[in-house]
Amino acid sequence: MTQQRDGAKHSNPASPEGKPVLPGQILFEEFMEPLELSQNGLARAIGVPPRRINEIVHGKRAITADTALRLAAYLGPDPQFWLNLQTHYDLSVAYLNTREVLEAIEPYDSDLHVVGWLNPMQEGE
Repeated sequence: MTQQRDGAKHSNPASPEGKPVLPGQILFEEFMEPLELSQNGLARAIGVPPRRINEIVHGKRAITADTALRLAAYLGPDPQFWLNLQTHYDLSVAYLNTREVLEAIEPYDSDLHVVGWLNPMQEGE
């Protein structure tokens, strides 16, 4: 959802329902369930402690670059996919937590703000 105000766009990266989607929820529902893959099985396959997978699935741990590389090597499609899930979630949470502050910020207007500019005619006076 994108809001337009005074020419600036404020993007809400949350789901259409307004609730952030956990990366672990996507891992579980879109990959583990269809493949009938347990948390322990996935952990063994990618060489991490089972607790890491459990915490990701339950939203208690973020998907790191290391985990993204391992998930991509085993499940595909690529590490960026897994990192994007985490980034999207993080942005959604941040947006929801700072929405009022963000909406109060006036966008930068280059026509009104000239930083460090001196009028050449005033320099010699």
